[in-house]
Amino acid sequence: MIYGKAVMCRKGRQEMKQTLQTLLTYGREQLKRKGSPEPELDAKYLLLEAFRTDMVHFLMNRSQELPDSPESLAMVERYRGMIAQRGRRIPLQQILGTQEFMGLSFYVNRHVLIPRQDTETLVELVLKEHPGNGESVLDLCTGTACIALSLAVKGNYGWICGVDLSHEALKVAEKNKARLLSEAGQIRFELLEGDLCHALSHSDWMKNGKKFDILVSNPPYIPTHVIEGLEPEVRDYEPRMALDGSGDGLAFYRRIADESKACLNEGAAIYLEIGCDQREAVQELLSEAGFSHIRIFPDASGNDRVVAACWH
Repeated sequence: MIYGKAVMCRKGRQEMKQTLQTLLTYGREQLKRKGSPEPELDAKYLLLEAFRTDMVHFLMNRSQELPDSPESLAMVERYRGMIAQRGRRIPLQQILGTQEFMGLSFYVNRHVLIPRQDTETLVELVLKEHPGNGESVLDLCTGTACIALSLAVKGNYGWICGVDLSHEALKVAEKNKARLLSEAGQIRFELLEGDLCHALSHSDWMKNGKKFDILVSNPPYIPTHVIEGLEPEVRDYEPRMALDGSGDGLAFYRRIADESKACLNEGAAIYLEIGCDQREAVQELLSEAGFSHIRIFPDASGNDRVVAACWH
């Protein structure tokens, strides 16, 4: 009987053996049951983050039994907690705390819209048409400041100003500014809270009687009634004010068309991200407001994504 118990104990210990691979399998199966769109990929990203490792070392060590140490047990618990969060459909980027955009790493949390690859279309277009010769740039609804900071890092502009209504979003933008503009003296970069008119009334640039050469924006453009049908990651965890463009999704385009002219130089270029079915409506708003040379550009998937225009 004693021998039998010893065999059972050894068998139990073998069954409880934990490796990186068994944890990955556990995470994948948990996320499958919760309906996560990409359970294998999400479980892998979370595992690498929890164990502070990379794919090469994972592949090398995935079958090794994890040590029974406090540090290892803490990593296992952290991983299980992250899987539980993702199972509630909290966005992967919010759990990890970062999102890559234009080859740069941006800090994100629940107070900001997570940067999307579609928005890179806008940044790439600006850099192509206006790579920078000391121009001034205004970024409305800046959020993480992913557009403004990408232009600051990759372009050659003299002054960049990001504006947002959300105080919490601007805290995130300030963190990203500190991360990405370590040599802040090379460019004048300003973040302002409030709507367009209120914020710019406090801008040193406008106080000195200067205006902007380039305006960029990824404003809220989803019609209110559409939001409830979005994926839980977006609907429940990204800030509603960064999504909701009012009943027809065009509220912010109307304001930009009407109010931005006062802060733009003659010949200023504007670049606006749009929903894939909004090209005609936004074109009409800009045309009626006096903007010219209106053009539409697709994203990598071929969907209408950016409206570009010129003030006079």
